[in-house]
Amino acid sequence: MPEGERNDGRLRVLLISHYYWPEPFRINQVTEDLIAAGADVTVLTGHPSYPGGKVFEGYQAHRLQHERHPAGYSIYRVPVVPRGDGRALRLVLNYMSFVVSGIVFGAWLLRGQRFDVQFNYTTTPAFQGFVGVWFRLIKRAPLVLWIQDIWPQALQATGFVKSPAILATVGWITRRLYRWSDLILCQSRAFVTMLRPEAGRVPVRFFPNPGEHPPAPGAVQAPVLPANKFNVVFGGNLGTLQAMETVVAAARLLRDEPDVQITLFGSGAMQDWIAAQIAEHDIANLALAGRLPPEAMPQIYAQCQALLLTLVDSPDLAQTVPSKFQSYLAAGIPLLVAVNGEAAELVVEAGAGMAVPAEDAAALADAIRELKRRPAEQRSAMGLAAQRYFDKNYRPEQLAETLLVLLKTAADCGWPPDDVGLKQGDAK
Repeated sequence: MPEGERNDGRLRVLLISHYYWPEPFRINQVTEDLIAAGADVTVLTGHPSYPGGKVFEGYQAHRLQHERHPAGYSIYRVPVVPRGDGRALRLVLNYMSFVVSGIVFGAWLLRGQRFDVQFNYTTTPAFQGFVGVWFRLIKRAPLVLWIQDIWPQALQATGFVKSPAILATVGWITRRLYRWSDLILCQSRAFVTMLRPEAGRVPVRFFPNPGEHPPAPGAVQAPVLPANKFNVVFGGNLGTLQAMETVVAAARLLRDEPDVQITLFGSGAMQDWIAAQIAEHDIANLALAGRLPPEAMPQIYAQCQALLLTLVDSPDLAQTVPSKFQSYLAAGIPLLVAVNGEAAELVVEAGAGMAVPAEDAAALADAIRELKRRPAEQRSAMGLAAQRYFDKNYRPEQLAETLLVLLKTAADCGWPPDDVGLKQGDAK
C-alpha cells in the first residue's frame, strides 16, 4: 500500500518544519510521542545546518532526499541555502529557500500521498507556514500552526529591523497566514491573547512545549561541575536576546562570593563577546563550557544548585516561555529567572524558585546570594515544587495525547475551516 494510503484508522499527519532531526529541536521528540499516541507522521523539512551553519555530514543542501528516521518514519528534505555564518543576509536566504523549496519541490516529493491534517512547527520566521498553506490547497489537508515566535514582534525584538513600514508589512503577511490556517496552537498563554484578534475566525488554543524524556542511563557522559561550589547553570543559546550582558555584570558583582560559580552551556552570537569579557575583566566565577548534546544536560542540571534563565527586557519576549523552561522544571532544581512576563509568573506560581526583573544585574546577583544562603531544605522544596509543576503541566506523553485530539478535531472540521470543534474560549 503506498505511503499516505492507510486504512488502519491512524491519523495521517504531514509535519512541516524548517528545522528537524538531526538538528536539536523539541519537535523531534514531539513527533515520536505523537506516533506513540497513535498517528502516522511524515516529515517535510530542509537539510540540517543548525547551529553551526554548515550542512551536516551525509547531507547535500541542493538535493531532494527521502530518508527513514531510525524510529521508522519518513523524512523528505528539500534544497535549502545553509545558514552559514549566521549573518542577516545568509539567514534570510536560509529561511526563504525553505519556503520556496517546500512549495515547489515538496509537492513533487509528496506527490500521490494523502494526509488527514498538517502540523506546522512554526519557529522564526513565521513565513514557513506558507508551505502548509500551499499543501492545504493541493492536498485539501487542514493546517494546524504551532506558534513558537510571534511575528513581527519577534523580529522587532531582535533589533535587526526597525522600519515601521517593514514591520507593518510583515504583520499584514502573518495575519494572512493565520487566517488561511484551520487551527492555531500557541506555546504560551500570552500568545493566545495576542493572536486571537489577528486570527479572525480561526480557533486559537494554548498548547505548551512539552518536557523531555529522561535520557537512558549512561547514554552520554557529561562533564563534572566544580566541587564545593554553589553552581549556577545556564543551558541554551547564548544570543542577543538572552541578556548575556546581564549575566556577565552579575558575575562581576558576585566576586565577593568566591564559592559561587556560573557556568554557561551552549553557543551563539554572544559567545566570543562573553569570552572576551571573562579575559578582559578576569571574571573567575563565570565559565563557558560549550554546547553539549541535549541528552547530557540532565546530568549537568543534577549537579547544580540553581538553573538560570535570562532574557532581554522586551514587551514581546515577556509573552514567551523559552523551551528550556520545561527541562529546568523537570530537573527538580530551583530556578533563577531574570525575565519579565509569563515565565516569571509561572516560576512564582509554581513556587519553583526566584524571579527578578529582566536586565537587572544587581537584582540577579542579590537573588543568587539569597538563594545560596537559604537553608538546603528550602531549596529542596523549590526543586520538588518544580518537578510537581512539570508533572502536572508538561509531561510529554500526556501532551502527545492532547495534541492527537487537537489534530483529529482539526481534521474532522474539514476544508475550508469552520468554527465547529474547537472554540475560542479561555486557554486551558
